[in-house]
Amino acid sequence: MYYTLTYEPVVENYAEQRKPYRAAHLDLAKQWHAEGKLLMAGAFNPAVGTLLVFRVESASEVEQFVKADPYVKNGLIKGWEIREWTVVIGG
Repeated sequence: MYYTLTYEPVVENYAEQRKPYRAAHLDLAKQWHAEGKLLMAGAFNPAVGTLLVFRVESASEVEQFVKADPYVKNGLIKGWEIREWTVVIGG
């Protein structure tokens, strides 16, 4: 199944504030990508949020990613939304 995850940053100047945690965040994303669970990810421009696309068995797996993410653990994200995504073309 496919799921999308969107993040809503809590802090002003998010692009600047995320710098101390960026390497760890990207390492986590690369690990999930290497495992085939995270298909693509990126920040919106301007950096006012993020979209990640997962292919996993359940939303609870995406929740595991969120709980492990340094951006979330360090209070840079005030909210997120996980949604099941029905792919019609591609995938």
